[in-house]
Amino acid sequence: MTAYDDDKPKPRGDLVLQIVPLPQDTNANGDVFAGWLVKQMDIAAATMAGRISLGRNATVAMDRMEFLSPLRVGSQVGCYCELVDIGRSSMKINVEVWTLDRTAKNPRKVTEGRFVYVAIDEQGRIREVPEQHQ
Repeated sequence: MTAYDDDKPKPRGDLVLQIVPLPQDTNANGDVFAGWLVKQMDIAAATMAGRISLGRNATVAMDRMEFLSPLRVGSQVGCYCELVDIGRSSMKINVEVWTLDRTAKNPRKVTEGRFVYVAIDEQGRIREVPEQHQ
């Protein structure tokens, strides 16, 4: 990113999941439930963790969740994932959620969070993450 891009924020990471929230996903105020959004973020990060670990994985932690603005029904929601760290059996993945409201021209950031996964085998035991090649 250059100084010329400072006024044009954009998502970090790869687009892993795109979805549109529906009316049944809202609270009494008409905003999308935070829990619904966390579920989508977990699905996106787990998808990336599965690609990295080449198999099953389990969520072991979520932290640094911060909600910046409400999410509206009918908006296009994108979950962008970025691998932050990889251990012997664990993976730390940042997830940014950006939305494009139906009447907007520019996307806006809704939230971000960090998810930690551990690679597991078919019996649910922790296993090593395969060596990563660039």
